[in-house]
Amino acid sequence: MRKLLPLLSTNPHGGGRSALTCRFRCGDACFHEVPNTSDNEYVGDVIAGALSRRSALRAAAVVTVASAVGGAVAVGNAPEAVAAQPRKPADGARGLRFAPVAPNNDDRVTVPSGYGQNVVIRWGEPILRGAPAFDSENQTAKAQAGQFGYNNDFLSLLPLRGEHHRQVLVANHEYTDEVLMFRGYDAANPTREQVEIAWAAHGLSVVVVQEEHRTGKLTAVSRHHLNRRLHTTSEFEVAGPAAGSDLLKTSADPAGRTVLGTLNNCAGGTTPWGTTLHGEENFNQYFANGSSATDKRYGVGTGASERKWERFDKRFDLAQEPNEVHRFGWVVELDPYDPESTPRKRTALGRFKHEAAQPRLTEDGRPVVYMGDDERFDYFYKFVSSKRMKKGSSRAAHAHNLTLLDEGTLYVAKLTGDSPAAEVDGSGKLPSDGEFDGSGVWIPLATAGPDGAVSHVPDMTAEEVYVFTRLAGDKVGATKMDRPEDVEPSPRSGRVYVALTNNSNRGKAGYAPADEANPRNLNKHGQILELAEHWDDPASDGFAWRLFLVAGDPNDPATYFAGFPKEQVSPISCPDNVAFDPHGNLWIATDGNQLGSHDGLFGVATRGERRGELKQFLTVPTGAETCGPLVQDRRVLVSVQHPGEVDGASVEKPASVWPDGPGKIVRPSVVAVWRTDGRDIGV
Repeated sequence: MRKLLPLLSTNPHGGGRSALTCRFRCGDACFHEVPNTSDNEYVGDVIAGALSRRSALRAAAVVTVASAVGGAVAVGNAPEAVAAQPRKPADGARGLRFAPVAPNNDDRVTVPSGYGQNVVIRWGEPILRGAPAFDSENQTAKAQAGQFGYNNDFLSLLPLRGEHHRQVLVANHEYTDEVLMFRGYDAANPTREQVEIAWAAHGLSVVVVQEEHRTGKLTAVSRHHLNRRLHTTSEFEVAGPAAGSDLLKTSADPAGRTVLGTLNNCAGGTTPWGTTLHGEENFNQYFANGSSATDKRYGVGTGASERKWERFDKRFDLAQEPNEVHRFGWVVELDPYDPESTPRKRTALGRFKHEAAQPRLTEDGRPVVYMGDDERFDYFYKFVSSKRMKKGSSRAAHAHNLTLLDEGTLYVAKLTGDSPAAEVDGSGKLPSDGEFDGSGVWIPLATAGPDGAVSHVPDMTAEEVYVFTRLAGDKVGATKMDRPEDVEPSPRSGRVYVALTNNSNRGKAGYAPADEANPRNLNKHGQILELAEHWDDPASDGFAWRLFLVAGDPNDPATYFAGFPKEQVSPISCPDNVAFDPHGNLWIATDGNQLGSHDGLFGVATRGERRGELKQFLTVPTGAETCGPLVQDRRVLVSVQHPGEVDGASVEKPASVWPDGPGKIVRPSVVAVWRTDGRDIGV
């Protein structure tokens, strides 16, 4: 047997992350007290002895599972979970037929044999008319406002009718790392110019890309009329039930309906009606001088902020503008095809640390949006619209579809396991029924309609539910999860996959022990949960769930790959962003690999006899994280975020020379990968 891969267990900064990443990305969230101090149950806490041993998702034919609200769920066509069995040698599941990349620490993007790659666009490349070429030594805020932003994350590619071999690329820019952006940066005394450059480097980018017909290569088309930059001083409209609330009013916006900027945009989603969704995640770190009155369980600091923005704009000083922080933490909807449109913050989807927001349609055409709150011991949500999408490209249909996310019901998840608590001992050992699994219910929090909104939470108004959604989840007894990050419904099976990145606090003194959905104490590697709505109806009020993957070194008994032989899979740690390919395989980007190698992108089969077969497709350079995966027939796109972000690194002492080599500043970038023979990915 191979030796276990090394565990970087001495690093206190959230998995394999550097302290520099924690400092600038999330404001050292793991070093703060866990915001959720409610008495809500953890998954498994309510398991009382012998519930049914059946696995709610395990069946070759239809099985039924009693729901906690008296209904039943039929889950069909799910492969049976069996012990690992010898498999015939094969190239792999369709879409995953490539030689897996070995774990490594190379300062480059490593791809499988027979694949090529190119940098599509880098931080600072001009995309708007009049924007100058990037000059890291003479950067200005005006220049940055017309250039591709910093630390790209979520990616979406949309068709561009009428322009041959062109598509529209939309990218999030999560955060800035000023130490790696500015020579001689003084964190205690940033200059106004540095702060304004950082403001301009946050936000969203829209840029048209040209595809090379014979390969999957993409290149940015600068100065296209659809290209756009939205940043910290751009206008955003507040839409939905909290628009105009007293909780959102400030001295600069007494109506509570117009916000300047979007911050810490992490993952997102692409809607069936052609817009993109962008989650505002660790927004709390940008604000100074918070208090118990302004925080409401969101981790806002009481002193100065890391970037000192409050020195240059009073809206970041909560002692002066206590409501400004309430205007962040939403899902933003953008129309990439209309460069004159104002993006909207969709308050009906609740306010928390949104990792992502991915829609799925009900049979009658109503969108359902799944969302994770990326914090240790926080919750998993969905929003069910009450309005149906209109098909077609008419102006009337487009205008109607831009209202779909303003009316409907916001829910939070409560999960229950189906094994005796004694069988979940914190080691990751499977219970006697062979799976970590159970059932769950969706608890309604608030419903918004054309005539106003109604709260379903005792002692909270509807406005309070939307603005302080975490508190609403506390009150109704939602299940505490291990950092629910990206969420993706399968376009083929309808199953919903939730990336639970890690939680090294699980099982420590004063914290919850392992339970069936979080089966390991000191959980450094994370897991992926698979959820099936009752009757495959996204609007259902109940679901069945099981752990699809328990990450880590395959030689570790605590890992699990949907029953697939572990000697045939790649090691994986800290799943973060997820996406589906055209064949129904799930692709997983990692953040903070704890196994001693760089982060990467992995594909795993979700159906058929090779279900659970996981293969590494690429690795990213030193200090980088893999984000925003997008898998098409002929190309894979990833965001290479924060390359060179290693403790002690700076502009003067770079830890990486990617992407442009020695003597050049390290630059976050988007990378395209394709087969050099011109065929589809992984076939």
